[in-house]
Amino acid sequence: MTEPPRKRMVKPPTGGNEGGRGKPARLKTAKQRTPAQQAWLERQINDPFAAKARALGYRSRAAFKISEIDERFRIFRPGVRVVDLGLAPGGWTQFAIQRGVTDIVGVDLLPVDPLPPAHILQMDFTDPDCAPKLIELLGGPPDVVLSDMAPNTVGHRQTDHLRIMGLIEAAAEFAIGVLKPGGVFVAKAFQGGETGEVIGVLKQHFAEVRNVKPKASRQDSSEVFIVATGFKGR
Repeated sequence: MTEPPRKRMVKPPTGGNEGGRGKPARLKTAKQRTPAQQAWLERQINDPFAAKARALGYRSRAAFKISEIDERFRIFRPGVRVVDLGLAPGGWTQFAIQRGVTDIVGVDLLPVDPLPPAHILQMDFTDPDCAPKLIELLGGPPDVVLSDMAPNTVGHRQTDHLRIMGLIEAAAEFAIGVLKPGGVFVAKAFQGGETGEVIGVLKQHFAEVRNVKPKASRQDSSEVFIVATGFKGR
């Protein structure tokens, strides 16, 4: 028995919707790109969360990471004050605003396009003048401190590790120093990154501290997120 002839599409599809999945795309040219850069770009193009972020108008796929965390811990609501450390390109702040947050301030070394009503500061967070400016712009102590900070890597494993840990520790110290009682701290970390000491300190100041791996975080990535809730106060 012969198969019936297959129907042919009049015009091949040129794209998909936010939930669609097509044939993996490859970049037409790799000019002036290293193999690692080429692989990263191709992975980004084919990433379903990146595609969904573009379809929904989010600045980055990271919005889905904080979305999952918020769905679980309910950290955003109208009336809370939020500080976003390392906000570029703005996905976390964008999602917080969508959830009704109007008092929010963020800082990054990189320039970030405006995200009203957020106040955006282009500055090095480790600069001693940065923390007071953030609180001044926010108008008071925050209910939530977010940190998606990551250092510029130099390719030396030990040096890069120390830089990563330094930022996590700085963000945790900042959160403990400024949060309101009952507040929340969320920070990006890395599995096997020796975060035990930081988590130990956080457990002294928060009612609950957990490691969370959102579905939107790539499975081949070692990143996890420390979520500390119920700040006990100073």
